[in-house]
Amino acid sequence: MSFSAPTMEDLKQALEYIFTPSTPVITIGLLIVFIVPILVHLFITRTTPYTSLPYVLLAGPSGGGKTSLLTLLERGDAPAETHTSQAAHAIELTVSSDAGASTFREAAREDAPGSHKKFYLVDTPGHGKLRGAAMAQLTGSGSGSGSGQFGDKAMLRGVLYVLDAATLDDSLADAATYLYDVLLALQKRAGSGSTSRPPNAVHVLVAANKIDLFTALPASLVRSNLEAELGRIRQSRSKGLLDSGVGTDEIGSEEQDSWLGEYGSEKFTFGQMREFDIEVDVVGGSVLEGNVDKWWDWISARI
Repeated sequence: MSFSAPTMEDLKQALEYIFTPSTPVITIGLLIVFIVPILVHLFITRTTPYTSLPYVLLAGPSGGGKTSLLTLLERGDAPAETHTSQAAHAIELTVSSDAGASTFREAAREDAPGSHKKFYLVDTPGHGKLRGAAMAQLTGSGSGSGSGQFGDKAMLRGVLYVLDAATLDDSLADAATYLYDVLLALQKRAGSGSTSRPPNAVHVLVAANKIDLFTALPASLVRSNLEAELGRIRQSRSKGLLDSGVGTDEIGSEEQDSWLGEYGSEKFTFGQMREFDIEVDVVGGSVLEGNVDKWWDWISARI
């Protein structure tokens, strides 16, 4: 059986058919326009591993219980023995997306019921000289543009600030100073969007750990003590600018950049952070006793 080569007349008829408006041609064109992008998207998403997971940052002074909390949530039964962290590290956890696993203990099981969403819980060192790891995650000053060590800062969903409520009377200044830096970084982040669309809201939970101990302050006192100390730090830093010899014209902008909360206010309260779409809650718990369900619920609501 022989086939003759197409003639110019055949090509002309084919082109006329393609370019002449008709129902079949329009239908095929629309199918190509809508279906091909969907097929390409499905191919890419199925062949490319999903690495940009949302994450929650663990921050706070050394000895507060951050790493113990991380191991408790990972294991689901009891925290492991830990040592002071020297470097930031992350674990992958899951939260229920359909209330199938309502507690962190259920979510930690390999056969946890229901559907789940993955996220990273990022533990950072609390020592004064090593806190740059947490700040890098907040500001996105890692190796890539807008990225910290464990992902794009746009994927940050919340900060869990863990402190020891049993020793807060002795460590209040240090705990509040670090918290001031964390909140100020989030405040600046809220106004740093390069487009008209603001960055996603990042809220903070102050986890008052070791609340089971006799010397522990209740969550309400932890809150009021921190607010008062943050106010003192704010005034001190403002005075430091005035005494630094900075030109009068420059003081206003620099002071406003480093002023936490409502500019010019006499007293600081966590409620002032709502102006920057930041909610700050203080909730007590105990890692050693496994009393962290309220903290887990807070994390789950962020993912």
